[in-house]
Parts: sequence; C-alpha cells; structure tokens
Amino acid sequence: MSLDIVIALSLLLIGFLYSSVGHGGASGYIAVLSLFAVPVDTYKPMILILNIVVAGVAFYQFRKAGFFKWEICRPFLFTSVPAAFIGSRFPLQGELYNLLLGLALVVPIIKLLGVIPSDSEHKRVIPVVAPLIWGAVLGLLSGMLNIGGGIFLSPVLILLSWANAKEAAAASALFIVLNSLGGLLGSSDPISISPSAAVWFSSAAAGGFLGSYIGSQRLPQVTIRYLLTAVLAIASCKLIFFM
Repeated sequence: MSLDIVIALSLLLIGFLYSSVGHGGASGYIAVLSLFAVPVDTYKPMILILNIVVAGVAFYQFRKAGFFKWEICRPFLFTSVPAAFIGSRFPLQGELYNLLLGLALVVPIIKLLGVIPSDSEHKRVIPVVAPLIWGAVLGLLSGMLNIGGGIFLSPVLILLSWANAKEAAAASALFIVLNSLGGLLGSSDPISISPSAAVWFSSAAAGGFLGSYIGSQRLPQVTIRYLLTAVLAIASCKLIFFM
C-alpha cells in the first residue's frame, strides 16, 4: 500500500472522529501528517480549508439536530475572528511551533479521557466580559498555530458550565469555521494543491461528512474516543520530544 493511500485513510479516520464531536480536525490532520514527516509548508493552507469544510458540515448537522445556541457562541466570535486574522500574520515555526502544538494536543487528550466532565447538570449564565477575553486569546493562538481553536473552546464551555457537550460541539463547529476563515485570509502562505494533497483533502472531507452526521445523532462511541486519544498522544509526544 502506497504512502499516499495510508495517509489518506488516516486523514479519513481523523476527519470522522473529530467531526463526530463538532471539530474541524486541524490538530488531528497536522498530527497525522507530522507522523509521516510531511513538511509543514506543503499543507498549512489546506488544513484551514479542510477545517472550514469539515466543521461547516458538522455545524450544519448539529444545528439541524437543535443543539446550536447562538447566545453561547456569539460573544467569543466578536474577538476571536479578528484575533485569528492577526495571529495568522505571525505564524509560529520550527521548534516553538512543534512544542506549542504538541502541548495544544494535550487539551483534547484530557477531554477525551474524561478528565473534563462531558456534561453539566446546571448551566451558568455566560457573562459579558469573560467570553470576549477568552475569544481573543483562543483566536490569537488559533491563528498562530494554524488551527480553528475548537479543541480549546469546547473544554472551556464545559468546564465553566456554559454549555453541555452537544451545545459545546455545535458552538465549536461555527467557531472553527469562522476562525479558520480569518486565519486563511490573514495568512501569507500560497494555496497550492498537489495531486497527493487533493487525495488527502477528499479523504478527510469524506470522513468529516460521515462523522458529523453520526456525531449529531448519537453519542460518540467509547472505542472511538480512546482510538483518537491514542493517535493524538503519539503525535503530541512526537512533536514535543522528537521534532
């Protein structure tokens, strides 16, 4: 089996897993490509485009299922989108990029392992100022790391009891779409799709379509959660210790 096919199947799986919980999958795609030593410059713009497509479909599915609450997402978007645009103008590179992205992958690992509660019995009213600050910080970090930021937003919403798991997934999907668009517009990297990248893109998008449909209708399977956790843990260790 050729390397391109192995990468394509891996990206299809990541797209499925991430979209099933409302995420675009940028950190997962980067994790897979880093495992196969694919140069960052060859896929950075493609990652954001994939984010927009996959998270956009996830948003549609979760909104259709009735889980999207505009009042949850809106205050974060006011500051996150312009911050993502600004952050993309100052992309992190080299060892610092690998270190911070590797540490960023720890967030979804912790979430998937269940350390962060999956739901909240008593939701609290979202304040005015705090989401604006969170949005600016997460948007800036997203732009600098070339991701959508959903892996950061959903744990924040759940930990602070501002949303339950399904509502957080729906809000994160829109958050990812708009932050990725802001990051893409602010990025100076040229967009070029090689034949291999086109296959990767199609595979991840196909996984995203299927995963978002299943994730919006059913609870994620425990097996899927732990498989995704294992992939991210390996990639995180590789980025932090071996890059």
